[in-house]
Amino acid sequence: MTTLVCCVDRENAIGSTAGIQPPVAGWEAVRSLVIDVGLAEPESTSVNSLLETLRIGRGLRDDGEDAIVAVLSGSSESAITADRAIASQLETLVDRYEPTDCIVVIDSIDDERVVPIIESRLRVDAVDRVIVRQARDIESTYYLLKQFLADEQLRTTVLVPLGVGLLLIPMLLLWVSPAAALAGVAALFGSAILYKGLGLDELVGSLVDSIRELLYSGRVAVVTYVAAGGLGTIGLFVGALGLSETTTTELSPIAVVAFVHYSIPWLAVAAVTAGIGRLLDELLVAERLETPYLNLPFALLSVGVVVRGFTGYLFELELTVGSVVLSPPQRLVGYIVAGILVSLVGVRLTALLEHKAAGTAVEQS
Repeated sequence: MTTLVCCVDRENAIGSTAGIQPPVAGWEAVRSLVIDVGLAEPESTSVNSLLETLRIGRGLRDDGEDAIVAVLSGSSESAITADRAIASQLETLVDRYEPTDCIVVIDSIDDERVVPIIESRLRVDAVDRVIVRQARDIESTYYLLKQFLADEQLRTTVLVPLGVGLLLIPMLLLWVSPAAALAGVAALFGSAILYKGLGLDELVGSLVDSIRELLYSGRVAVVTYVAAGGLGTIGLFVGALGLSETTTTELSPIAVVAFVHYSIPWLAVAAVTAGIGRLLDELLVAERLETPYLNLPFALLSVGVVVRGFTGYLFELELTVGSVVLSPPQRLVGYIVAGILVSLVGVRLTALLEHKAAGTAVEQS
């Protein structure tokens, strides 16, 4: 039983430094190679790999096993040339010494890629990776950065905002004060972190897919969604105009109430319009009305009516209906009752339509 202890040098650093022709096999030959490589390049990690190869071979011999130490060197031309050279050298050693198993000594992750090639020709019992103690943290950091840069998603999430922020710093410093520039860059980084942390990227991606599906499917909801967007925009502008007409000039609870009070009718109509479009799509596709889709417009309208009532109550404005003057509490009760009635109408209409659909199904069967 013979064990081959081979030091793998995929980039041919040992061969080019010592000027030898691989493979190198035998205790004395590898020992002499350690001296040559160490004298030529003392700081090279290849010296530690060769010494580790000799140490493992000596330990096996001390245990009474037959061990052959060897060095396999690849090529610096290309990865394919290097792997083929190592495979050819390994076959030469297998024919010469007829080993039964192998222990591979490497000093980098790049050399570790050769292990499957060795396993295809000889049984590998162990892989010993040699890392110089002083350089362990540096090497680990290097490979972590290498893996980070290879991940496209991480690059776009971290490096793109960082690059944009670094480009904005000198531009903002030319236009505004340093404090404003720092605040702008900090806001950019904070927005990027929240955008990723809250999963908004997935939400935006799904929204884009939904819009594309709607455009390609030719549904009625495309038109109603656009109309709802326009109505919602008008509602925001109306809310902003109503906010400007209030006596307060700073952001306060009454200002928020004013914005909601003036914008909620338009926003409620926009929501009802979008709900009607979804209802029509379900009716055209499934040829039957689902209860949730039928209840949705009435529920949205009733919520809008109730919210309008509460914001009007907070404003404490009186409302005149004909010759009757309604106080704020009376008006609030009226809005709540109106919202409940709208909701009941939706529930009743849904029940009637479901009952009619059920009767039609029974007659057809």
